Amino acid sequence: MQNLRADFARVRDLVPGGPVYRSLHALCAPGFHAVVVYRFGHWALGLPALARIPLGVLYQFLYLLVRICWGIEVPRAAHIGAGLYIGHFGGIAVSRRAVIGRNCALSQQVTIGADGYGERFGAPVIGDDVYLAPGARVFGRIRIGNNVKIGPNAVVGEDIADDAVVALDPGYRIVSRRGNRRAPATPADRPRSASTG
Repeated sequence: MQNLRADFARVRDLVPGGPVYRSLHALCAPGFHAVVVYRFGHWALGLPALARIPLGVLYQFLYLLVRICWGIEVPRAAHIGAGLYIGHFGGIAVSRRAVIGRNCALSQQVTIGADGYGERFGAPVIGDDVYLAPGARVFGRIRIGNNVKIGPNAVVGEDIADDAVVALDPGYRIVSRRGNRRAPATPADRPRSASTG
C-alpha cells in the first residue's frame, strides 16, 4: 500500500494546479490505472492460494482491460519500486522478469524486454530515478544504473553506468539537399486530356 501511495503522490506532484485538481487528474491518468492494477496483482501473489485464486481471476480481467484500453502491459510478476510514473499511455511493454527501481518514469512506446540465450537470458535490472523517453527499448540481462536518462528511440542492450545519459545517434543521413525536384515537364510529357485528344 505504501508503494501505491508513492505512485499516486508522484503523479499528483507532476500536475500543476490546486490539490483537488491534481488529485483528480492523478486518479484519471491511464498510467496510474496500470500501476494500480500492477500493485494489486503483485500484492495478490503473496496471499494464500485460497485467496490468491479468486483475486487472480479479478487481476487477469483488470490486466486485460488496461492492455486493451490503454496499451500498457506491466505484469504482476515484475518487481517495481515505489514512485513508478507512466506519463503517457500506449505501446508500453514490461517483461515479467524485469526489476525496476524507485521513482522511475516510463514514456509511451517503451519496451523493457527479456532477451538472450542460456546464461545470458534475462531482463533488465533498472536502478532508481531512471527516465525512459518515448520509444526507448531496453532488453536483455543488463543493468541500468541509478539516475540514468535514456533518450527517445534509443535501443540499449548493454550495461549503463550510474548518472549516464543515453542518446540515439542520428538515425539518418542527408543524401541530397535538392529534395525530390524533377526537371520541368515538356509538352510531350504532359498527359493529354480527353477533350483535346
